[in-house]
Amino acid sequence: MILLHKLIAVVAALSTLGVTASCQSTTSGGSVGADRKQLLLVSSDQLNQMAAKAYLQLRQESAKKGVLNTDAALTARVRAIAARITPHTRVFRADAPGWKWEVNTITSDQLNAFCMPGGKIMFYTGIVQRLKLTDDEIAVIMGHEIAHALREHSREQVSQAVAAEAAIGIGAALLGLGDGTANLTGTAYQALVATRFSRGHETEADRIGLELAARSGYDPRAGITLWKKMLGANQGGRPPEFLSTHPAENRRIQDLEALMPAVLPLYEAARGGR
Repeated sequence: MILLHKLIAVVAALSTLGVTASCQSTTSGGSVGADRKQLLLVSSDQLNQMAAKAYLQLRQESAKKGVLNTDAALTARVRAIAARITPHTRVFRADAPGWKWEVNTITSDQLNAFCMPGGKIMFYTGIVQRLKLTDDEIAVIMGHEIAHALREHSREQVSQAVAAEAAIGIGAALLGLGDGTANLTGTAYQALVATRFSRGHETEADRIGLELAARSGYDPRAGITLWKKMLGANQGGRPPEFLSTHPAENRRIQDLEALMPAVLPLYEAARGGR
């Protein structure tokens, strides 16, 4: 009973801090069925503002270093792929096509790419050049990264971080161990910048991303060739940071193969209409 009262106090305290618990699904399931409920404590607007600030800072720092959009052909290439994919985000979220999408590239050997909340995309030249990616393979990666934004995985992780810090601080206060004061905004911002998605999030992004690529007329079978390239790149060394929390490549390939019956008809339909 004492524990129950403390849990109630934590929830009440979160409410007074302007953090409201919500359990919902941020997307429809599409053909691949991705619509689980999520714990969301911070608003999309809050997180989108933080993401825009972080993205702007990265863009400015990269420009000062002379590594922003230095490969004009590659920048145009990834922007063209994004332009084909983003209209199909409406399948999962009606509001997503209207986001303030932005696509840039950074000259770096890193195998990295990401899409921040609100549609801020960054591709590192290393992932395209070192793996010699086709447009179809770029589309699979881009669809995957966009899926993280559609499903608001960052918002979910920030919510978990906020809840954990608030619970720890308030719990300490309830136990007489301190005043329990927490800088929730700082916690959210740090969690956003340092995001490393869980394997569950990665699997969801694979499913949604593959469907996005297929609906945009990109061959979803490129997902299999992509991860075979990733597997080859990782042999005999430490996996790159891009893959630090991702499912093992062999398992990923098996999962993607299992999705082909659902996504190949979407690709064929898209190609038939082109």
